[in-house]
Amino acid sequence: MYLFFGIFFLILLFFFCVNHFRRKKIIKKICSMCMDEKCRILSDLIEPFGYAYVLSQDIFTSRIDAWQRQFGYCHLYDEAAPHFNMIFDCLPVYFNYEGRTWMIELWKGQYGINTGCEIGVYYADRILKEEELKHELFQCADNENMLKLYFNLYRNGQNIAHLCKIHWWLTAFSIGCFSKPSDLTMRVSITFHNEDMAEAFIRGLIKAGYRQEDIRLCCGTVSFTFGEADAFYHIWKRLLRNIAQCVNRFWCRVYLFITRPFCLSIDRILYLYYYLPFAFRKMLRIRKYKKIKPGKRRKS
Repeated sequence: MYLFFGIFFLILLFFFCVNHFRRKKIIKKICSMCMDEKCRILSDLIEPFGYAYVLSQDIFTSRIDAWQRQFGYCHLYDEAAPHFNMIFDCLPVYFNYEGRTWMIELWKGQYGINTGCEIGVYYADRILKEEELKHELFQCADNENMLKLYFNLYRNGQNIAHLCKIHWWLTAFSIGCFSKPSDLTMRVSITFHNEDMAEAFIRGLIKAGYRQEDIRLCCGTVSFTFGEADAFYHIWKRLLRNIAQCVNRFWCRVYLFITRPFCLSIDRILYLYYYLPFAFRKMLRIRKYKKIKPGKRRKS
């Protein structure tokens, strides 16, 4: 019995030493890289996930050619999000313009170990009835229908991300940061193709609960603030969201602890990639989409 425990202890000590020296080697390797090399390696690693790194703000954002673009978006994705540890406030705005029903949706909240926000531009190929809105699978805007999107994301009054780009899905994610959706505020500006489209969107905003005086229109650009969401969740949904947030907070702390030799996300993620590659892949699946077969898509 004593021999067994002695052998077990020696094996444990051996693996501890191997792991210790492996960690030191990985840390030394990352510290020896220049920033251009780190950015190049990270870009190659995260491109298949549909994201790009913004060094100046230490955040991640979605690419125009992201693979998520082929799946569109529908209300079911928002309903299923808490099951994937995505706890956010969302603001879908529906409006009709030139024979189509458009949906521009905003999100802000916690995506696993990421605090972030999103603006997505989608449309249906026809005018939808009110009862169809939450059942339709909207297409992502193609290149001709992308809009100039701008947002400032604030966490408890402190700016943590700001981006401006012509896009169909503009996002920002800060890895290792934990937030409640109520901690976050988005200041948003969207530039439309013309004022008719902008005014149609404003009517959709008012229908979604905004007051006219809280919206600004200037030369086809609509500006407003997405703050505390007025959403009601039944008791089981609240319980699910609370449990998911407890899990998110725990894994944020685990991530920060494991990658504690570094401060910047680029260094933390490269360290995680070399040290725990399976954890790296799990972490970068910020948005999860279930593939919907074309045959199940609502026909126009």
